[in-house]
Amino acid sequence: MNILMLSTTFPYPPTKGGTQVRTFHLLKYLNQAHHVTVLTQRSAEVSDAEIEALREFTGELVVFEKAPQASNKIQRFADFLIEGTPPSVRSNYSPEMQDWIDRRIEKFNVITCEHSVNEIYVRPEFQQKKIVNVHSSLYGSCRNQLQTGTSENQLRDRINLPLLKRYEKRYCQKFTNIVVTTNDDRIQLQAFNPTAEIDVIPNGVDFTAFPDRSKDPGGHHLIFIGAMDNLANIDAAKFLSLEILPQLQAKYPDITLSIVGARPTAEIQQLGEHENITVTGRVESIADYLHQATVCVIPMRTGYGIKNKTLEAMAAGTPIVSSDRGLEGLKYKDRALRANSIDEYVAAISRLFENAELRAQLSEKARSHIEAEYTWERAGRQYLQVLERSAQVEI
Repeated sequence: MNILMLSTTFPYPPTKGGTQVRTFHLLKYLNQAHHVTVLTQRSAEVSDAEIEALREFTGELVVFEKAPQASNKIQRFADFLIEGTPPSVRSNYSPEMQDWIDRRIEKFNVITCEHSVNEIYVRPEFQQKKIVNVHSSLYGSCRNQLQTGTSENQLRDRINLPLLKRYEKRYCQKFTNIVVTTNDDRIQLQAFNPTAEIDVIPNGVDFTAFPDRSKDPGGHHLIFIGAMDNLANIDAAKFLSLEILPQLQAKYPDITLSIVGARPTAEIQQLGEHENITVTGRVESIADYLHQATVCVIPMRTGYGIKNKTLEAMAAGTPIVSSDRGLEGLKYKDRALRANSIDEYVAAISRLFENAELRAQLSEKARSHIEAEYTWERAGRQYLQVLERSAQVEI
């Protein structure tokens, strides 16, 4: 089977963010059984060495230069209003990449879009089976930010919300198969395309990068992990640092917090000015920091889809206190503590600080659950089944 995989986000190394992680590991699995041609784009940060490293995991790798994004916000919104395509999707469009696809599409059995922003390259008239791997619903994420008061710009997002709903409903009609990471997204997108086959395939964990901890460090040390230029992560880190942590400090004066993740924005770096908060930026091993923490706190208030940070913390054996949003798509009973208000976070974290036995129980059960249910091998096998099922007419 010849597979054309579209990913305008360069999917290597698989440590830069959720999109890279999911795309790379699914690609790695598919390429073992079939010929996969990957079309992607490189920004200034992508090195020649990274391109050559990714090439080893593909049947063919074609790389285009990422075009600079237009700076006129008013024009971008006007285009969205008229054409119906969000600026975040339009900014990834390359006429050269589209031309390559149009001239060679007939050689492929299946075309996959790794993240919905790549749907812009798929023409409705393409006869191939078309699959969109939706990492999270754009409409659902925008709606959630408005509901939770975490939107950067309330007026803008209230205007955008019906436009995103129209856009998501339209692009879903093009695809014979839709893949999502959680049941919440499945319900949302099934309403947009009732006839599409929708499969829920959660993410996995690279266990070589996230080994189980060898001991409980004890103490009163918290950790939050994630790409620190992501809006949902920025909101969570600020909520933890400025609202939850001060309440805990009154009970535990020696409490510390590490905010671990690449590309911290200026407002995240400012959090590091607090005496008991460390902002690390990019680190070689997130697992090392997880192993040193007493509790991993995932106070997500927005952001749809399954959270790699939750899976990784569970795999590393670090006890978790998380919001419903951070636990989305997971069976967390006896594997994590749930909290959504400041009082609930303080109570749950205090329980773990004071109960080593509870920490050990959560750690063991969470690690076992991840090993059984959230491997990239399992996710890759499920994804391959979707592709082979979709393409059985053409094979």
